[in-house]
Amino acid sequence: MCGIIGIIGRNDVVPLLVEGLRRLEYRGYDSAGVATLVDGRIERRRAEGKLDRLAARLTGSPMQGRIGIGHTRWATHGVPSESNAHPIASDRVAVVHNGIIENFQTLKDELTALGHRFETETDTEAVVRLVTQFQREGLTPVEAVAKTLPRLEGAFGLVIMFAGTDDLLIGARRNSPLAVGFGDGEMFLGSDALALAPLTRRLLYLEEGDWAEVRRSGVTVRDANNKVVERPLRETALSGASIGKGDHAHFMKKEIFEQPAVIGDTLNAYVNPATHRVVLPALPFDLASPPKITILACGTAYHAGIVAKYWIEQLARVSVEVDVASEFRYREAALPAGGLTILISQSGETADTLASLRYARAQGQHVLSVVNQPESTIARESDVVLGTHAGPEIGVASTKAFTTQLAVLACFAVALARARGAIGSNREAAISAALAEVPGRAGELLNHDGAIAKLAGRIAEARDVLYLGRGSSYPLALEGALKLKEISYIHAEGYAAGEMKHGPIALIDDNVPVIVIAPMDALFEKTFSNVQETIARGGKVVMISERWGIERMKGHLLAGIEVPRCDPFVAPILYAIPIQLLAYHVAVLKGTDVDQPRNLAKSVTVE
Repeated sequence: MCGIIGIIGRNDVVPLLVEGLRRLEYRGYDSAGVATLVDGRIERRRAEGKLDRLAARLTGSPMQGRIGIGHTRWATHGVPSESNAHPIASDRVAVVHNGIIENFQTLKDELTALGHRFETETDTEAVVRLVTQFQREGLTPVEAVAKTLPRLEGAFGLVIMFAGTDDLLIGARRNSPLAVGFGDGEMFLGSDALALAPLTRRLLYLEEGDWAEVRRSGVTVRDANNKVVERPLRETALSGASIGKGDHAHFMKKEIFEQPAVIGDTLNAYVNPATHRVVLPALPFDLASPPKITILACGTAYHAGIVAKYWIEQLARVSVEVDVASEFRYREAALPAGGLTILISQSGETADTLASLRYARAQGQHVLSVVNQPESTIARESDVVLGTHAGPEIGVASTKAFTTQLAVLACFAVALARARGAIGSNREAAISAALAEVPGRAGELLNHDGAIAKLAGRIAEARDVLYLGRGSSYPLALEGALKLKEISYIHAEGYAAGEMKHGPIALIDDNVPVIVIAPMDALFEKTFSNVQETIARGGKVVMISERWGIERMKGHLLAGIEVPRCDPFVAPILYAIPIQLLAYHVAVLKGTDVDQPRNLAKSVTVE
């Protein structure tokens, strides 16, 4: 979840470290810091809060150096404060760390008994003191790290810098991503490719358990057994210009408005417009053979998985189980031989989803991933990858990643149904044609941005909001509530509309807005009845539907948000957009940090 960057440079690295940290802000953080070597000594500047405070600290107290490390911290052990901000250092060692050292207290007790004085509340300091202790015992920096890593329990991405050594950084990973970048007489380390994009496109990704000795001349990678190994050098497609906001006030707004383009790019990768057929990459297994499909994800990606369950079961007639990866990984699920597990993750590094992948692999499952980062760990460990082509998503609240996940999963459902003989060519062509219309319809929806912004004022006054939907709109109700909660901090809940009479209807009064997602599908009349029940009890209803559906309740709604007519199959992709816009405008009115909401991180790489 934290952001890491390290540079062995030819000139002053401090500006590059700060710029790299700015590119990692999207991951979520509550403090930041940098460290360099000045005349062989470790110098640090750290600050609680946003990077502007660190930049101000560096302006008031500048430092330089040709080697350095930087970090944006999302607090786990120890409150957000300058003293707990990374880099954590001793007189010999400075460390930046993403993850959790689970046995830090045991290590702390051991090292305290040896005379070490701990100065922070962080688990990371146990790493600093342990490496320092081994150096005091006469080991070289590389030897000290080699002896330290087996002592650490938990998850970590580490970059370590050593006093008096201006040509060495050591990086290590266990259940937390870390990349090595190659320059001309320079080397880089980063927690993801985006941090390094302006500096290099040539990257080496450390694999599970790897650690790397990085010098100006290159890198030596060792595995968990300290054996020197070769890892492939990859060319990333990311560019240094890929994270601007354009003319928009927030990344989230920009990314919402990018959806027509990125949905189109994603669909073009999987739908042949000439034949109206879905084309998937070559699979190492028979697509028709899995007796069951298990979909695993977290957060917004989990909601995409629930939509996919409706699509797959209705079209392909195969049983689908969807679970939150953080629960699945511990419940020891029985998976049938030859089953298929689908992992959905924007970053491809989500810790719980990655652990679930490895459990499924151990149970003999075929593994398919839907990710936005083709070079990620989840992608590399999957049998087949279906990329979402959303481009970098900086806003913590997922928008374009969600709709492109839906686009990919829709294509997969069609291909699976065809492979199983559950649909014919005419139905496939009809769905393909409907999918081809989605980018244009999405563009039309964005024209309602002004009207949704006006409506947001009515929602921003509420303390509680309900979202209702049926069928494949039910997961959209969950997603709408999640979006509102995470960026506006208004309590919201999503429910299957048919469950209203089983409890939630007790919450209805004129202070609780009810957002109803009601596409013109086979369940519309039932949803319409739920709307009438809500209005009869004083509920203030915002109805998201086609014009005809809204007009049926004209005069009885708080507001209607019109969605262009579409095939019900593709409705979840389109109906996601107004719920995103509504949450965005409510958050703006409430003055929250839209792109980096409190307590949240973009990529959850620890439990």
